[in-house]
Amino acid sequence: MFTARFPSRRTPWPAIAAVALASGFLASCAAVSSPALPGQEPDVCSPLVKETPVAPAGLLPAGSFADSVKRRGELIVGGTTTAPLFSLQDPTTGKLTGFDACLSQMLAKYVIGEPKTRLTQVTTDTREALLANHAVDVVLATYTITAARAAKVDFAGPYYESGVGILTKKDDNTIHTVADLNGKNVVTQSSSTAAQALATQAPQAKVTLFGTNDECLAAVRQGRADAYVIDQSLLIGAAARNNDMKVVGPTITHESYGIGTPRETGMKEVVNDFLHRIQDAGLATRLWKGTIGTVVPGEAPQWPTIGAGPS
Repeated sequence: MFTARFPSRRTPWPAIAAVALASGFLASCAAVSSPALPGQEPDVCSPLVKETPVAPAGLLPAGSFADSVKRRGELIVGGTTTAPLFSLQDPTTGKLTGFDACLSQMLAKYVIGEPKTRLTQVTTDTREALLANHAVDVVLATYTITAARAAKVDFAGPYYESGVGILTKKDDNTIHTVADLNGKNVVTQSSSTAAQALATQAPQAKVTLFGTNDECLAAVRQGRADAYVIDQSLLIGAAARNNDMKVVGPTITHESYGIGTPRETGMKEVVNDFLHRIQDAGLATRLWKGTIGTVVPGEAPQWPTIGAGPS
């Protein structure tokens, strides 16, 4: 049972890899103090940008899409400002921090020679249209690769792996797995892959769709929903910032994040080359340790095989 609710203005979701979430880690999320809020870690991006190579000239032939981006001198990135760990904006300074935010600067350095980016806010409903209209050069916003989406855009990567997870209030002991969502009031974001997962794995859940992450969190906090189901990356960030919430159970799905590019422009190949280079140089691992790794314990995950999955 789905009830759609669409506000007039939306802010994108966000999302984390299915990285070993033991109960000890979940407890540590709730214990994170204000100074260590995800997305507000010390600046780890600047040295990584400096070490990012510039694309060889042969990869950006005259007249190509990537060459036009280079000549413009600015990479237009479809992204978000509200994704802890991935792309979060400091309300005081306006600075974006996080894994995706820094990755976009590194990509700009690779294509343009300088980390010059311009952010365009995207939602789960607008990403494909913005790429098709060339309103953005890339979408870097914990963008799950699916066959349906790959029919509309090109995906570079995958560069990260995640899965749909479950968030509840900390004092809720009735929900442990996806099966426990049947008969419960559950919220998720419209057009997310989580809605599809719920329809097949918890068909008796009473699902309400919202347009933003904040609306979904508010519904759980206020008791209007028993659980929030969305990419685990988003939920881990939420649990780290809200001591009254927790992430429960294993991920419901296994998903890969890609960097969306306009179809048949050659930009996918440029971005894939960039990803290969920063992974081989250890820059991706250092970026993970300075952002996501400040909340998720353990070693950096093994990076997925670039070119795997729908593309």
